[in-house]
Amino acid sequence: MTLTTTDIEDLRTAKALLEHPGLAARISNALGSPIERGFDMLPKSWNSAVMGAARKAIEGALHVALHTLDHARATGPANRLHKLAVGTTGAAGGAFGLAALAVELPLSTAIMLRSIADIARSEGEDLRSVDTRLQCLQVLALGGRAAGDDAAETAYFTARAAMAKAVSEAARFLAQQGAVQQGAPVIVRLIAQVASRFSVTVSQKVAAQAVPVLGAVGGALVNTVFIDHFQDMARGHFIVRRLERRYGPDEVRRVYNEIAARR
Repeated sequence: MTLTTTDIEDLRTAKALLEHPGLAARISNALGSPIERGFDMLPKSWNSAVMGAARKAIEGALHVALHTLDHARATGPANRLHKLAVGTTGAAGGAFGLAALAVELPLSTAIMLRSIADIARSEGEDLRSVDTRLQCLQVLALGGRAAGDDAAETAYFTARAAMAKAVSEAARFLAQQGAVQQGAPVIVRLIAQVASRFSVTVSQKVAAQAVPVLGAVGGALVNTVFIDHFQDMARGHFIVRRLERRYGPDEVRRVYNEIAARR
């Protein structure tokens, strides 16, 4: 099947969302200054602290994905409500800096995952499916490019391909076992891969909140941009998946690449 004109426009929208400026650029635009200054202000241990917090956040998000997302709201996405909630948690990050990350990030991530699930449902996803819930979790890995990712227009598909095996193995394991087994290799690999990519955007968020003059108000603003970034990634990702269900992955990617070639 060939995509209709309407579906091509939807795919064009998805591509724009998936390839908009990264989080660092969006935060810099919101604050009116680059975030590099924040990186210089972070303590030497910031990298390990961010990775630890990111992993803890993804572990918590996996629990949310597997145990609560099927009860998510059946109406349209509550994007504004989720932004308000995440902005509120960001105020703590702006006020207390890196010390608050271990508490603030898991809470913010859980709220973001609920928002991602709302968006997934609005694009026709069945949240009763383990695969769909893991796709919601995977969105958190799509927001930051890992070292070695293509910088070209196929970066979205490169990231999906990098995650595909871990997601499919985890989905198969969970379908067979019916519950998460702590320390199961497939679950450990999934959490590690998502956390590694998620930490890229978390580090940018932390750097922005490290600037002392921002304070709680700036922290709330940074977190609002943070969730807005992932809401856009979720919308783009689940538009692509909706079209793939109708036309097949190969045809959707072919048209996606054609759209990219015309820019």
